[in-house]
Amino acid sequence: MTRIKTSYNRRSFMKISAAASGGMLIGFSWLNGCVPATPDKKTGLAVPKEWFDINGYIKIGDTGVVTIYSPNPEIGQNVKTSMPMIVAEELDIPWENVIVEQAPLNTGFYQNQFAGGSLSIRLSWNALRMAGATGRRMLMEAAAKEWGLAVSDVDAKDGMIHENNGERSVSYGEIASKAVGIEIPEEVELKEIKDFRLIGTSKKNVDGKKILKGEPLFGLDFKREGMKIAMIQHPPAFGMTVKDFNVDEIKNMPGVTDAFIVDTTLPEPGMFDEKGFLQLIAIVGESTWPLMQAKKAIKANWETVDALEDSETHTKRLEKALESGKASEIRKDGNPDAAFKKAAKVIERTYSAPFIAHNTMEPMNFFAHVTENSAELIGPTQTPEAMEKSVSKLLDMPIENITVNMTRIGGGFGRRLYVNFGVEAAAISKRIGAPVKLIYTREDDMSQGTYRPTYRSRYKAGLDENNNLIAFSVKGAGLPESPVFPKRFPAGAVENYVAERIHGKTNVTTGAWRAPRSNFTAGAEQSFLDEVAELAGKDPIDFRLELFERAMNNPVGEEHDYEAERYAGVLKMVKEKSNWGEEKPGVYRGVAAYFCHSSYVAEVFDMIMVNGQPKIKKVWCAVDCGIVVNRDAAKNMVEGGVIDGIGHSMYSKLTFANGAASEMNFDRYQLIRHSQVPEEIEVFFVENEIAPTGLGEPGLPPAIGALANAMYKATGQRYYHQPFATERQVIG
Repeated sequence: MTRIKTSYNRRSFMKISAAASGGMLIGFSWLNGCVPATPDKKTGLAVPKEWFDINGYIKIGDTGVVTIYSPNPEIGQNVKTSMPMIVAEELDIPWENVIVEQAPLNTGFYQNQFAGGSLSIRLSWNALRMAGATGRRMLMEAAAKEWGLAVSDVDAKDGMIHENNGERSVSYGEIASKAVGIEIPEEVELKEIKDFRLIGTSKKNVDGKKILKGEPLFGLDFKREGMKIAMIQHPPAFGMTVKDFNVDEIKNMPGVTDAFIVDTTLPEPGMFDEKGFLQLIAIVGESTWPLMQAKKAIKANWETVDALEDSETHTKRLEKALESGKASEIRKDGNPDAAFKKAAKVIERTYSAPFIAHNTMEPMNFFAHVTENSAELIGPTQTPEAMEKSVSKLLDMPIENITVNMTRIGGGFGRRLYVNFGVEAAAISKRIGAPVKLIYTREDDMSQGTYRPTYRSRYKAGLDENNNLIAFSVKGAGLPESPVFPKRFPAGAVENYVAERIHGKTNVTTGAWRAPRSNFTAGAEQSFLDEVAELAGKDPIDFRLELFERAMNNPVGEEHDYEAERYAGVLKMVKEKSNWGEEKPGVYRGVAAYFCHSSYVAEVFDMIMVNGQPKIKKVWCAVDCGIVVNRDAAKNMVEGGVIDGIGHSMYSKLTFANGAASEMNFDRYQLIRHSQVPEEIEVFFVENEIAPTGLGEPGLPPAIGALANAMYKATGQRYYHQPFATERQVIG
């Protein structure tokens, strides 16, 4: 077994235990009560009369039922199931005896308690294993002490502790009360990966039945006695602020109890704070419908304080940036200029993508109850700690007086990394002196900002007389950030390579959108590589594998971010699984592979034409993300990423006129329909013993390149500018 030092102490245990048995857990009793009202059907065990805190992740009932707390926000990536699976594996408890609870925010015990960057499992892998192993060890020590034995004389398995050289045994539930008093061991033994029995299997979503039955789980479901409802109206355009509005008229409308301007400006705002609309009109009442009618009746004086930008300006700004030659050179290997001059063939292409919105299924919402000395917030957030800090700044209140509890999140994709909606709820609650739930309309969200940035990149490649790639350059501009990753492929695989970045200015607020920057760069890069392979007269997979051979055997430059062998491995796997090279009449194939969030994904799209329109028949995915914790959940994340990538690159676009978003709802902003998703997606995982890496995002980026490459084969047209459906209409 692997031995690992524990990194928490008794004080941490006492802190989390106090929180779990106090107000925080009570506040979450409506979500997933720890003690069922009737005998538990899932575990088959009697309802516990007593519960014992073993550590901040584990609570054991006297009957053997175990509650495992899932620390990170559940955003649909199924960590509320997968994280407890890791704890249960090391604790060695039957999964059917486990109840899962959402843990409260506790920065004194849990680490990295957020959802973003595909980091939840990756950053918590060791901590979760340690929590389970520590609990197991403490239970063993308690039993050994009870029997007058050394801990080495007992073993634990399937929720039972057995005497190694005797017949005595005791269940976790029976010994749990004695384990509470055991000192935290300095180090514990972790299971060998080959001995895993739970990790790597498929377990159903612990909230699945509740979701199907419509039980309250999400922020929008939350209710509190005396709670008011609030809605906001922000300025109609970026570059505007509110001066005043017809406040008396709005207050006198039916169902409206208050209306006012609220200011959410923070001293020293953080990276997840609102940068665009800080002064808002807030309307308060008892229910949403009267407030929606009141919003329509607002007559505000909006003041222009900055430039009112439009989409044409954005496009020209990016084009000018690429032509300016003012890019900062961030990586250069060899002598690209000289190599391009002597190249036998040179190809250059430009790619672009527009601003796009997140469009979470659950409307943006948050509950807040601010009193003179405390603030309680409950709702769907990916960054509870950041929200806690921002609310502390807004209210000028000690952070220890603020609690943030997490509900299940009805979609985030990066949108709920940003905490403005919770901060706004807190500001409104303070103003009215009552608990309030703030709810956005779809139009509020789509016009408020935090969009995926708009990008434009230019790629150039040079081939020698033997069709070998001898020069490669990429220059990328974005508003506000460049999409270029200087150390990613093909860095390290080409003798002469240069990558340049250009950052632009805009007052349109942007933020992380699923697989930030990679969601554009993968599609552009992989489309371009296919075109280079065609110019070289080479199979697109074989062409890529040639480059990986160089990166493995004779890499160029000081370093690159990826492991070429693993990168090539997913390409080889998808080639084998899809029977690449096999002729299929009427089927057009595209391939792409990409590395991001420490994981490797290769995809092959099989496309057919139906009534002159491309239709995706099947997608083959090969994934190397290290150890897979929950196999079905992992497949679901990859499948969702593929569909998300197809939908947004094919159909979605947000444009601006005089600083205002032109697409305010789904009547003008197109998302993928059920009839447009692939008929089948098959996912294969590379089996290894590498600690888990990211998975919520890596499936999306290569889908865009594979889609573009398959569409080229099907239509004879290359696709450079998203959304592809619009480009096809213009050119086709």
